Amino acid sequence: MEEHGCAHNLMETLAARAEASEREGRAAHPRVLAAPARPRRLLLCLDGVPFEVLTAARARGLFDDFGEPARLLSPFPTLTNVALARMLGASVPHGYESLYFDREAMELRGGIAKYVGRRTPDKVPSSYMEELDYQEPLPFEFLIYVATDAIWRADMRRFRERFLAAPPTRDFFGFLKATDGLLHIGGPARLAVALESLDRILRGLRAECGQETEIVLFSDHGMNLEENRRVHLLSHLKLNGYEVVTQMREGREKRRVSAPGFGLCGYAALYCGEETDSAELSSVLASLEGVDFSLHREEQEASVVVTGGRGRARISRRENNEVKQYRYEQLDGDPLQLSEAVAALAAEGLLDAEGYAPDAAWLARTAGHIYPDALANLYESLSAPRVQHTADVLVSLDDGYYYGSTVFSRLARLLATHGNALRPSSTAFLMSTHRSFPTYVRAGEARPFLRD
Repeated sequence: MEEHGCAHNLMETLAARAEASEREGRAAHPRVLAAPARPRRLLLCLDGVPFEVLTAARARGLFDDFGEPARLLSPFPTLTNVALARMLGASVPHGYESLYFDREAMELRGGIAKYVGRRTPDKVPSSYMEELDYQEPLPFEFLIYVATDAIWRADMRRFRERFLAAPPTRDFFGFLKATDGLLHIGGPARLAVALESLDRILRGLRAECGQETEIVLFSDHGMNLEENRRVHLLSHLKLNGYEVVTQMREGREKRRVSAPGFGLCGYAALYCGEETDSAELSSVLASLEGVDFSLHREEQEASVVVTGGRGRARISRRENNEVKQYRYEQLDGDPLQLSEAVAALAAEGLLDAEGYAPDAAWLARTAGHIYPDALANLYESLSAPRVQHTADVLVSLDDGYYYGSTVFSRLARLLATHGNALRPSSTAFLMSTHRSFPTYVRAGEARPFLRD
């Protein structure tokens, strides 16, 4: 009991200091927003809550004031800053996570220091954070792993208090991050308790603020719901003759690779030295247990190659009369399990002579696939600026595996995680008390539903 009390007091002290600093920052830089012409909107993001967990909660009678949820397709890698920057049309983060490889400096940057102290401008990964009216104090992001119940309850309580204190004439945007950590280490059973609490809070807010206030609830990404173990990425690279480095300004005796490892997630981002071939690296990774597939760019072909245990395929894109078209070429096997979709498109006359089909046709047939919206999503993961420092090779791990910091991996069992391109992690949700949405919504098409 004494240890618990000390931890609780420390949590409250750190949170109070962080919140006081952030209040000073908000006072120095007040947000001036015009009142919208439509009804007031409470926009609330639940970090890491999968579509299937949300639908299970609704089956128990929770959130029954909301319409049917849409499947919100999170971009690969399925990570918070990548997803929310895309969903909200905000600036892209420096890297996939706080620890990233800086291509200009040719070294690893960031890391744990990003979570110490208050949220100064250098700790804000994307401009979407400037839109937030509430997010947990910075210390909560790690305290969730040592004082789990106290943190998620405090997160929801603080959100409620902040919303009720906000001007009633403008929208409010809240972000509950504790749900992510709770699911990582507590699994769906413990998250279910938190969702019951949130349901009571939202019902109370509607009673206090009136039914005319719209509530839009959504998540940034999903998760796999199984215990995960570490993939032996670094040892595999070393066994195959690669030198794993933190900087590439010097030293070229071996083929160099930098592999930032931070959160315990189902992906890896690899950066190659100038002597390291990305295609060869992808082939080497295909035999590693826990790797589903890797992606690398073919610069001359302006395409992305998928390499995994099920073979190799090439994803190509072109525009014809301003209509995007994609092609899936099976070079050896079928790594994305899309042969049936290709056959269906051909049978319907939607493939042209070169094997291209319209983007909309691919989306219609793959939105609910094991790899949702695979061609557009995976192609853009390397060709569109989802981060400032794009990896040379992106690795999607099998469900049940993660890569990340060895220090963090010793702190707790990982009962769920995200990051890969599979359906559980790629399928978030979106629902409203006032509006209905399409069955599937791409991340890049979400902002009008969220903010307009």
